[in-house]
Amino acid sequence: MKASGICGSDLHVYRGSGDAAAMGTGLSSSAPIIAGHEPAGIVRELGKGVRNGSFPVGSRVMVHHYWGCTTCDQCRTGWTQMCETKRADVYGVSQHGGHAPYLKVPAATLVHLPDELSFAGGAAVSCGTGTAFGALKRLNLSGDQSIAIFGQGPVGLAATQLATAMGAKVIAVDVNDARLAKARELGAAEIVNPMRDDPIEMIRQYTGGRGTTCALEAAGSPQARIQAIRAVKLWGTVAMVGAGGDVTIDVGRDLMLRQVSMFGSWTFSLVGQLDCARFAADRGIDLDAIFTDYWTLDQAEEAYARVDAQAAGKAVFLIN
Repeated sequence: MKASGICGSDLHVYRGSGDAAAMGTGLSSSAPIIAGHEPAGIVRELGKGVRNGSFPVGSRVMVHHYWGCTTCDQCRTGWTQMCETKRADVYGVSQHGGHAPYLKVPAATLVHLPDELSFAGGAAVSCGTGTAFGALKRLNLSGDQSIAIFGQGPVGLAATQLATAMGAKVIAVDVNDARLAKARELGAAEIVNPMRDDPIEMIRQYTGGRGTTCALEAAGSPQARIQAIRAVKLWGTVAMVGAGGDVTIDVGRDLMLRQVSMFGSWTFSLVGQLDCARFAADRGIDLDAIFTDYWTLDQAEEAYARVDAQAAGKAVFLIN
């Protein structure tokens, strides 16, 4: 292991709820589990049964942190988290994860980490940044479009960074001014704090009264979800990415009469993870800019306490 990110969903287990459902798995373990589902590092040793020559010792890799049956349609297309035969294992939840000097995983979960990216950048792609990329690709975002991104936590900030690189006009929405300032640094054309201004009204002002082409919700709150739906223009598209929480929708007024499309987006496939890494490498995107806190493993108690108190942005363990 060289880098292992701390994700907001890690806090469900850290807080003692034992609730991994927020990660979409419903898995739990009665035994202590090493956390960390954003792993990046170097192949140190191959198991005796490994016949995959694509990742020799010394390879720089990320890990697609799910493992299913390997034979169903979802697994065979790289969507192992959606395994149709069993609940997929999740490294850091039901199997040991990356907050450790070493991590043992099936060779088929490995994804090449481009030389242009740091190990911390690889850790970002392994969950939050990859999740943002997957949703943006499904939105078919292009340079002549605009997007409102609700929630500027690690996933929302990554979406702001990537959407800007795709050429879209980004309007970042969050109740935290520090996160909004970070969104500006990462390319947001406009920022909105709903604690001060009506986000729907402001978004319409910034888009000539029409609303954005699409919206991405990464806050996980009912308010942000309904605002994301109402922020898009006629025929707009909305991606729901934030985990947990409900929303009440007036199907006629919010969707049908405005011809709005809406979908949920959960992480990414094996191929999607590599696509995200290559996109960032090819365009020289500084994925490390997403991080605000760097820790070593012996600082784990302090690191998790700081993240739990929401006193940090994106945090990562650097491991030697």
